[in-house]
Amino acid sequence: MAGKGLLLVVSAPSGAGKTTLCHLLIQRLGFRFSVSHTTRSPRPGEVHGRDYYFVSRHEFEDLIRQGAFLEWAEVHGHLYGTSKTEVERALSGEEDLLLDIDVQGASQVRRKLRERAVFVFVAPPSMEELERRLRHRGTESEEVLRRRLARAREEMQFAPWFDYVVINQEIEQAFADLAAIVRAEKCRPQRALS
Repeated sequence: MAGKGLLLVVSAPSGAGKTTLCHLLIQRLGFRFSVSHTTRSPRPGEVHGRDYYFVSRHEFEDLIRQGAFLEWAEVHGHLYGTSKTEVERALSGEEDLLLDIDVQGASQVRRKLRERAVFVFVAPPSMEELERRLRHRGTESEEVLRRRLARAREEMQFAPWFDYVVINQEIEQAFADLAAIVRAEKCRPQRALS
């Protein structure tokens, strides 16, 4: 497509389906995933440079001091950050870039790039459904599950702050809503006529 690239910032509580929707954006609409830095260890199947840049806490703190991050946050004891260079490179060209970050990170990006980014919050149809999805995963202890649900309730309070909210009742409909947002944003004069 002609015009400037789109910087799409997607946030959601854990279990809302954000990761699946982000994969569909990459596969079907050609978005490039912004690879974040993190201090956590790789999970099985994760690859350095594809899923995350896995760095030590010392390396991460050096990058903070150098001003290398557009946004960064500590989540569950691990540091996560988005490279300024990667975002600026995407914004200077015609590349569509996807930032899959939490609401704390999205807030930092909004303060710095409000007019250049589009912010989408993916919400579950209800908190009951979110709990059902998280329990169905079967990957967390009851204590971790309760923490995730408490955090999800907090994050849901930020939904009105985003440009758009996509309710993920059914994944294909949620993706259709997300694709419609992308199409509409690409028709804005500042992108379509540049």
